[in-house]
Amino acid sequence: MKELYEKYAIVLLKKGVNLQNGQPLLISAPIETYEFVRVLADLACQMGTNDIYFDFDDDYLKLSELKYFDIQALNKSQFYDKKIYDEYAKKNAAFLMLYADASDLMQDIDEEKLSNTAKTFRTSRPIYKEKQENSEIAWCIAGVATKTWAKKVFPNDHNAIDKLWNKIFECCLINEENPIEKWDNKLELLNKKSHILNSLKLKKLHYINNLGTDLEIILPDNNIWVSAGENLTNGNLYVANIPSEEIFTTPNKFGTNGVVYSSKPLVYNGGVIEGIKLVFKDGKVVKSSAKTNKKLLNSIIESHENMNYLGEVALVDHNSPISNSGLIFYETLYDENAACHLALGNGFKECIKDGIDLPETELEKLGYNKSDGHVDFMIGTSDLKIIGTTYDNKEITIFENGNFCQNNLL
Repeated sequence: MKELYEKYAIVLLKKGVNLQNGQPLLISAPIETYEFVRVLADLACQMGTNDIYFDFDDDYLKLSELKYFDIQALNKSQFYDKKIYDEYAKKNAAFLMLYADASDLMQDIDEEKLSNTAKTFRTSRPIYKEKQENSEIAWCIAGVATKTWAKKVFPNDHNAIDKLWNKIFECCLINEENPIEKWDNKLELLNKKSHILNSLKLKKLHYINNLGTDLEIILPDNNIWVSAGENLTNGNLYVANIPSEEIFTTPNKFGTNGVVYSSKPLVYNGGVIEGIKLVFKDGKVVKSSAKTNKKLLNSIIESHENMNYLGEVALVDHNSPISNSGLIFYETLYDENAACHLALGNGFKECIKDGIDLPETELEKLGYNKSDGHVDFMIGTSDLKIIGTTYDNKEITIFENGNFCQNNLL
């Protein structure tokens, strides 16, 4: 296992955050993954960093606090108050955030507490968020196996945690002889797809499938499709999500109309929401429902200003490694890379031409959605069809039977 840990750590540090010699590093991780974090930290030190902050998470301690603390006390908890991120953002640190699902542990916690702690987590680090949005700091989210998450994915398997680690390694190309080379090849292919989409100059997307989705999304003028590898303002390349199969852009805030159904469960702050249905009019969610956890869904939509508008449109082949695994991971990082998805909340400045340098008033005129939250939900299916309309009013089939239309795009 140590050899695979080392290969995974190399990918996260060299391709994920692209750690530079002497650059500070913040590592956020579940406490039970300390063996992997030790390998990760040792490699980071070898690469020249001399300042590492370890932000360890413990879902069982979280559970105790959520049970017995009131909201005021929870807002001061180190699990949710992340001011330390701002201190490291000021130092232009790299941020490596290791995630694992713990939704089953939190299923009986009051939804108001879950919603409030999620808001505290997002809003307690404004400098970090600003630098992140303006492409000034490198950050990467990646998965690590824990007992709780492993039992969720493999509920009846006594080797669940080993199986989950192996799936993580498989999805992240760690089992390959040269993972860095394989990642370079993957990024090249994703970039090729994004360049083709940009060349089409699309102004509208129309989604249809047998779940009942019938949704039109208007894109901003000068929209840009982006893939996994992104450049910071200093020119360094980083990969924000590992694994990553998506190509994405930001929609016009006021340009979404119709209905969309989720195709996979959404795990949010410890709760699982299934069977989401959202109805949009002029960009805004005007009706919502869910088969499970409707209150939690509503808390997402109501959590911040403009969370009832879309901020992301992402395309992922149904025929992709994570989708082909046949697993539901109950972790958005993985499930969103198995299906086309949308996101409520904050958009991406880098997905509008010169967006990083434009004042927010100009971005708003172009339809950019500004919000303190960003929550992805999966909508892709094996029969999804997406028809794009170009600025010269030509219709092009972008997706057919859940996958990129080979004849039109590749």
